[in-house]
Amino acid sequence: MRPPPVRAGSKRHLLMVSVWLWLCALCTVWVPMAQAAELVVRLSHVVAPDTPKGLMATRFQQLVAQASGGRIRVDVYPDSQLYGDDDEMEALQLGAVEILAPSLSKFGVAGAPEFDVFDLPFLFDTLTQVRCVTQGRIGQELLQGLARQQMVGLGFLDNGFKQMSAPRPLLQAADFKGLRLRIQASRVLAAQMRALGAYPVVLPFGETRRALAEGVVDGAENPVSNFLTQGLAPVQRTLTLTDHGYLGYAVVANPRFWASLGEGDRTLLQRALNQALAEGNARAAALNAQALATLKQTPGLQVHSLSAAQRTALRQAVQPVHADFARRVGTPLLRDVKNLCLGGISG
Repeated sequence: MRPPPVRAGSKRHLLMVSVWLWLCALCTVWVPMAQAAELVVRLSHVVAPDTPKGLMATRFQQLVAQASGGRIRVDVYPDSQLYGDDDEMEALQLGAVEILAPSLSKFGVAGAPEFDVFDLPFLFDTLTQVRCVTQGRIGQELLQGLARQQMVGLGFLDNGFKQMSAPRPLLQAADFKGLRLRIQASRVLAAQMRALGAYPVVLPFGETRRALAEGVVDGAENPVSNFLTQGLAPVQRTLTLTDHGYLGYAVVANPRFWASLGEGDRTLLQRALNQALAEGNARAAALNAQALATLKQTPGLQVHSLSAAQRTALRQAVQPVHADFARRVGTPLLRDVKNLCLGGISG
């Protein structure tokens, strides 16, 4: 199709060109408009595709495609391909991405300090205790509270318990002294490292391996699935199985995107996500067990475990972190977690 021959620069010329361009655009979209419009949902995360979070995201993508007959497409961007630790939350709030699954540590920095409860060292002993929080009343209240930070909380996902890696075994507080240890940006995690005599260094997850290789930091804390998939064994000589803290994620959506959806599409996405999260939580412990078995056979990597006495001593060393959280956030949340999910334990 060609525009009609009129004098260039005239008002009529500009009008005719505009109409011509509109007609060309209409021709290109006429056939798709006759069908249901495709909805594209961008889901960004910072870890590898074969981690618990990566597998959950892929499963969510598959379930949405099946349930919508391909009308809704979830584009997954793993390994910080789209956004990283330092900018993904802002990207969500600005609408540059529709869904994220950030680690729970990030929400305290984003203005939801009650999420710091998940970072408290040696608070949880089992995933059953964690899921009592995330799958119960407390977890639902935490997700609903994210509306104040311009996020829609959709659900929780496990990774697992964190272990410590460093140039030497970390079996007692004295072993931490003077080490530079990578952490996420979290007030609780920084206080945890200082209580143990280490220096906390905040780094994006995607930069951790390089920082370890170049000696910028001496060690880090990670679930073993992350330790394995990020290839940290060649740059860390020892891994100590401390189970000192929990790492999980909250799946969140941009509120303008979520509100723009029809009720049917919101229901479809939430149901698909619920199923993906349930399957992901069921697989997380198995993935970490498989990763640990692999790491124990990795040449050059020493794997150590805490004795009961060593664990008790480390737990006592970080109790000031719990006290600071209670002063800062208030005692009701911590009391509810302990009474409802931890058997009312003190400390």
